[in-house]
Amino acid sequence: MQVDVLVVPDCPNGPVVIERLAQALGGRTDVQVATRVIDTIEQADHWGMHGSPTVLIDGRDPFAAPGTTASLSCRLYQDEGGRAQGAPSLARLRQALKR
Repeated sequence: MQVDVLVVPDCPNGPVVIERLAQALGGRTDVQVATRVIDTIEQADHWGMHGSPTVLIDGRDPFAAPGTTASLSCRLYQDEGGRAQGAPSLARLRQALKR
C-alpha cells in the first residue's frame, strides 16, 4: 500500500496527519508513506489534492466528496462527532486504511 500526504508549504496540519497516520498504521511494514509539498494548482490537479492536507491511499482520496476540485487551500475534515478538524481523525484514518 502507498500512502501519500499532500501539503502546501508550512501547512500546520501536515504534522498532525502524519502523526495520526503513524498511530493508525501501528508499525505496519507493508505500507510506504511519502509526504509531498505541493506549490502550484497544476501540481494539485496532477496529484488530486483537494486541500491541505490531502491523504491519498493507493492514489485515491478516501475523504473527498465526489466532484471536489483541486485546491491549494486549507482543508477541513469532520470527526465522528461532526466537529471540523484540520486532519482526519485517527478513527477515520483507520477505517480508510482497512478498505
